[in-house]
Amino acid sequence: MAAPGRLPRQSDLRLCQDAGFPAPRCPHGPTLLFVKGNQGEEAARRFYACSACRDRKDCHFFQWEDEKLSEARLAAREAYNRSCQPPLSHVQYVERYWKFIQLPLSQRKFCQNCQQLLLPDDWGKHSEHHVLGDISTAQLKRPSQLLYPLENKKTNAQYLFADRSCQFLVDLISTLGFKRVLSVGTPRLHELIRLKASGDKESGIKSLLLDIDFRYSQFYAEDSFCHYNMFNHHFFDGKASLEICRKFLQEDKGSGVIMVMDPPFGGLVEPLAFTFRKLMALWREGCDSGDSSKELPIFWIFPYFFESRILQFFPTFSMLDYQVDYDNHALYKHGKTGRKQSPVRIFSNIPPNKIILPAEEGYRFCSVCQRYVSSENQHCEICNSCTSKDGRRWHHCFLCKKCVKPSWTHCSICDQCALPNHACQHAEGGCFICGEADHKCRTCPNRSKHKKTVKAVRKQKKKKGTR
Repeated sequence: MAAPGRLPRQSDLRLCQDAGFPAPRCPHGPTLLFVKGNQGEEAARRFYACSACRDRKDCHFFQWEDEKLSEARLAAREAYNRSCQPPLSHVQYVERYWKFIQLPLSQRKFCQNCQQLLLPDDWGKHSEHHVLGDISTAQLKRPSQLLYPLENKKTNAQYLFADRSCQFLVDLISTLGFKRVLSVGTPRLHELIRLKASGDKESGIKSLLLDIDFRYSQFYAEDSFCHYNMFNHHFFDGKASLEICRKFLQEDKGSGVIMVMDPPFGGLVEPLAFTFRKLMALWREGCDSGDSSKELPIFWIFPYFFESRILQFFPTFSMLDYQVDYDNHALYKHGKTGRKQSPVRIFSNIPPNKIILPAEEGYRFCSVCQRYVSSENQHCEICNSCTSKDGRRWHHCFLCKKCVKPSWTHCSICDQCALPNHACQHAEGGCFICGEADHKCRTCPNRSKHKKTVKAVRKQKKKKGTR
């Protein structure tokens, strides 16, 4: 079991949904009950930890399930939780915003240190800070470009959509005929929808942003933004925000709305799925149809290697080939090739043949699969499917009876395809180089040969990269 000073790796964690009483709270709302997945019966002691933060440096909350706390500790915790909340309420932030936009351009200032819009009475407190002046109305409509992105990938990573991907999503939503978008963790999409709506009254698309970043309270009214934690379905402003979300989802008896979600990639899939099901249930309450199988249309944006986990919770979803890219991420950029391509995809319960991907970016329609695929994703006649997941051309292994990545080869020890220099699964008790059980890899007679092979492979890859 992990010591209280550090949580286990998320691959070792297992979420427990059978807590017998209301969960204790941290600054991010109700905590979640976990158990370390690879522990025996005796060591499997359950504990509460922050729903949003997997690192104790970001949120130090930790409590064993059977731990009894004194009244003094509970009072201290409650005081600490209050101290971590935003300094002003959403209503107060909106009041400040209306005062701010009435100021002449020369008096509109924004403190980059405090990430705050400044009124004239605030200037003295920020005289030593880096302050931007002449904040235009256009800048106020694009707050994601004014605010510094939060970049903790496990908690609240704000890897903001590049204009290419954001425009594609807005055009796709419009083409599919949706009139409302519940934007969960997608501030840049929310911005672009509002910008299009203000410039084109006929488009008529509305958006409600749910995000854990309270700084957006400075720019959006209560009916446009809710301070929200998607890992535990917690509205920080309570029932008032929940009712705004309910009304938005159930407008027109639930028709014409789609939910678009872009969670932090380091987050656990299970609590996210649990939250999204609650939002889907909230939408279904207002539907005119009594059909319980009817689903809220969804775009879940997540890396392709989480496909099996997502399909485990949402079997009706399918993964699109479209590569989503981000402005402020070093790797997730459009136009890169090979393994450097963005691994981020769109998972949706909308039939894939209804989603047209742009031909100018190399996507084409596969008449057999009845969906749009990337140019490198070739149809395999044996698998009867376009099998590539990562944008590269995969090859069929007749021994594995499936298509595999181009860099993989079939291992006779593991009896499956893997990277050439992988550690064999069937050699856990012995040598992972040759597979024999009577010695370890450090005493393997083939060790020097194996090292040379690995070195040659790396050298060859380096040469290809240089070219």
